[in-house]
Amino acid sequence: IKSRRLVSALLWSFSNPSRRVDPSRKSISGGQCLVLASLDLGHSLKMCRLRGRHTQGTAMQRQHRLLLALFVIAGSVLDCSGSQLYPRESESREVKLLDGVWKFRVCTQEDQNAGFREKWFARPLQKSGPVIPMPVPASFNDITQNTTLRDYVGWAWYQTEFFAPRGWWNGKSRVFLRFGSVHYTALVYLNNKQVAKHVGGHLPFGAEVTKALRYGGKNRVTVAVNNTLTESTIPQGSVFKPQDAERYPPGYQKQNVPFDFFNYAGIHRSVALFTTPKHYIRDITLVTTKVSNSSASVKYDIDVLPPDPKVNCRLTLLDDQGWPVLVRQGCSGTFDVTNPKLWWPQGMHRVPGYQYMAKVEATLDGVTDVYYQKFGLRTVRATETQLLLNERPLYLTGFGMHEDADIRGRGLDLALVVKDFNLIRWIGANSFRTSHYPYAEELMDQADAQGIAVIDESPAVAQGSFDSALLSAHKERMTELVQRDKNRPSVIMWSVVNEPQSAKPQADRYFGELVAHVKTLDPTRPATAALSGHYNKDLAGQYMDVIMHNKYAAWYTDPGSLQVIERQTISEYEAMHAHYRKPIMISEYGADAVTGLHADPAFVFTEDFQAQLLFHHHKAFDQLRSKGYFVGEHVWNFADFMTDQDPRRAFGNRKGIFTRNRQPKAAAKVLRCRYHKLSGRTIGDFDAYCPPS
Repeated sequence: IKSRRLVSALLWSFSNPSRRVDPSRKSISGGQCLVLASLDLGHSLKMCRLRGRHTQGTAMQRQHRLLLALFVIAGSVLDCSGSQLYPRESESREVKLLDGVWKFRVCTQEDQNAGFREKWFARPLQKSGPVIPMPVPASFNDITQNTTLRDYVGWAWYQTEFFAPRGWWNGKSRVFLRFGSVHYTALVYLNNKQVAKHVGGHLPFGAEVTKALRYGGKNRVTVAVNNTLTESTIPQGSVFKPQDAERYPPGYQKQNVPFDFFNYAGIHRSVALFTTPKHYIRDITLVTTKVSNSSASVKYDIDVLPPDPKVNCRLTLLDDQGWPVLVRQGCSGTFDVTNPKLWWPQGMHRVPGYQYMAKVEATLDGVTDVYYQKFGLRTVRATETQLLLNERPLYLTGFGMHEDADIRGRGLDLALVVKDFNLIRWIGANSFRTSHYPYAEELMDQADAQGIAVIDESPAVAQGSFDSALLSAHKERMTELVQRDKNRPSVIMWSVVNEPQSAKPQADRYFGELVAHVKTLDPTRPATAALSGHYNKDLAGQYMDVIMHNKYAAWYTDPGSLQVIERQTISEYEAMHAHYRKPIMISEYGADAVTGLHADPAFVFTEDFQAQLLFHHHKAFDQLRSKGYFVGEHVWNFADFMTDQDPRRAFGNRKGIFTRNRQPKAAAKVLRCRYHKLSGRTIGDFDAYCPPS
């Protein structure tokens, strides 16, 4: 908290002349040094010092170099140009969504720089050539009948126009432009001027655009999006560009990825303009430090920009009916809630998902900014054998999932979000993992409200290299993720990676540094990773608090042999716990099932085989639970999802318990019986398949 405040103040001093650091100083202050040290700017600061040795310049120039070094990493880490909070209306804030049908076109593979060279952002996009309508939010891949667009790799261009209300130009307000997610690299132009850049999909970014808008008139926003994945991106990928004219046509290229899901691209989540007062609440942090039946303790911090000692902060805690519980003055501090209503997942309490509302106010010179932040009172920690939520053992039941659907790809669809949570409650699960990237904030809101625990995963998947540049990018993604979701009671663990090649020697130092970084961001939640290699060779698990493991007995190993599941699962996880001495859960197990395909005896790819595979695994899990260290079971996957074209994939991955359009397979009814029994709940209908007792 202190580091964030110091950085905010330092950045503000550099960007505001009236508050600038004294230019007569020959070196940066101790406070500035503390800021830089706390952020572990390593490489950026080293470069700054090296340049300083060989460049003669004024103190102001040195300050500018320092600012540049800060912004090199701050673009992702700090979001210095905008508010970090989700855009919500209040007494002091207005929100204008720019969602809708935008104009869209792509560059040819032969001339990927055409949009920049010809400055497509400086004029209506249709004047650059043919455009098509494109919905926002949505992936662009499946919108048309065009194979080239479905498989496109490179720069795509979006553009729309909107009016900025004249009332926003009042000398008392700021205006911010925010994107919930653009995959993967994004450059944003407003009225011909670049206002934002972001690298990495799945997470929000934005910029203050107060001075760039035309108030009372028409504005044009253009977004250049590049979905190319390389060895230095998170996740990794490579582009195949053959130099073989006999076998491939001119301009042929293909994005190769090491993961088994389609690399959907585009503006995937909402685009919003929102206003704040001149002095505004940039960030809010709420950390539950202790809970019991009689009281709960919370630390809070309110970050206001620009920094001013005369700002008065006020926090009013409201219950779920809007009644005040307590009031605290000051921009940071602690408070205790008497007889608290704790946040619980489904199945652990008769009222799951209870949340309080923090009404946060920051006042200066008679002007007040107001922001409403929901949060739940709960603690989570891991021991050598247990995962404890509010000091009670938590056994996780649920799924790995994907943001994936027909037509809209990975684009936000609120109808689908609500449907998915209805299915999660129907089946009786209490958790899911955001495999293999952060999910939409609107979806996460539902997890908070409905009492579904979440393992929040970074976009790192199937990682095969572990150099310093990739580590830096990985840290940035984790910083953005923790910053976005730190106040969510549903988030119980941070998953730093899925199925890395963690037997490589470089993985040792890499994951040691990465997990240490995550712990500095949030020491209150366990760190974890979904591993898939042999525990004797793995170098990542030693740094995790909880071990997740992906294991496909009778599918990828010994395919079709259901009789090996119990023996292999039990023996491997017993040895794994003896090795790690940490709680273990299975984060992926399952089998593909083509809807309507049946065989007796069961055969691979049939619904019968998928259902029987679950029954055999559940017998193994029950034995492991009795040993005291097995803390959860997540099937792969919640629903069928799209993949690249592959002879091993019959129109996507069919391991879903539900079809891609959310209809239950036989295995869904097997899980419904199990999950309800594990939580002690009864099923009031006959829509479940239960094994003989």
